[in-house]
Amino acid sequence: MGKSYLVTGGSGFIGSALVERLVCAGHRVRVLDNNSRGNLRRLTKVATEIEFIEADIRDPAATISAAEGMDCVCHLAYVNGTEFFYSRPELVLDVAVRGMLNVIDACREHGIDDLVLASSSEVYQTPSILPTPEEVPLMVPDITNPRYSYGGGKIFCELMAMNYGRTGFGRVTIFRPHNVYGPDMGWEHVIPQFALRAKELTACKSDAVKFPIKGDGRQTRAFVHIDDFTEGLMQVIDKGKHLEVYHIGTTEEVTVAELARQVVACFGIDVEIVLGEAPAGETKRRCPDITKLVELGYTQRISLSKGLHSTVAWYAENSHLNPHII
Repeated sequence: MGKSYLVTGGSGFIGSALVERLVCAGHRVRVLDNNSRGNLRRLTKVATEIEFIEADIRDPAATISAAEGMDCVCHLAYVNGTEFFYSRPELVLDVAVRGMLNVIDACREHGIDDLVLASSSEVYQTPSILPTPEEVPLMVPDITNPRYSYGGGKIFCELMAMNYGRTGFGRVTIFRPHNVYGPDMGWEHVIPQFALRAKELTACKSDAVKFPIKGDGRQTRAFVHIDDFTEGLMQVIDKGKHLEVYHIGTTEEVTVAELARQVVACFGIDVEIVLGEAPAGETKRRCPDITKLVELGYTQRISLSKGLHSTVAWYAENSHLNPHII
């Protein structure tokens, strides 16, 4: 028999994928989201099978009401996108702090003893070990850099979940996504931005098309496709242990320069990669150790080369949806 799940941030990129997967598994799902970063189009396939509550996670009454009758809360509501770390750090922290407090209060109000929290690879900033295991210390290296509003907020959420979770909860488990990508993932991330810029270059007739990137191009990331990610998240939800943290990602690393080349290649054009200055606080290399997730039963199935084409194609076909177009 299925369980009842509240998914906060459920119209977001990762949240909507989780909602679909939970519904397909036979569970009852309620979504809480204010659609400030999410979009109901992501829930079209399951719209008639879920309950949607449009509200802000910072609203205590709305959060407590949404949690009534639930067996588990999956807390994903947050402000992501590197652009917002720099431009709206106060909003990032406000949603982090008030949202986590409200979720804890809602669980206690209704006796919900199962909490699954979304964290981030940003909690490490520049990890001392690569691939990075879950035990590496978390850090905020410079409180004056607004970029760390995101990672700092996630660290706060983890501390709250871990310490409040020691009493009154049967299970609190945390997952840290590592560079999840896929169609309709948002507009403020590197793959969508590369795809939109590459599309514009298809109209260029010059033989020497320049493609600027930030940094020296040697920064690496390990991108995991949303379908693989969601399977990994379901393993955590089904089998994750109390007060444990799990990475969800892949160990397949790619440099930013090579990523740019692969995205551009999807359009059948050649470019000259032009290197630039890296943003302050950017991490040179990020790659998770996913041993704990594999032990739960996770297997990666979609390589970057395979998953990138459908992602880039979505942005090429739906560029008109970009909210930044004036």
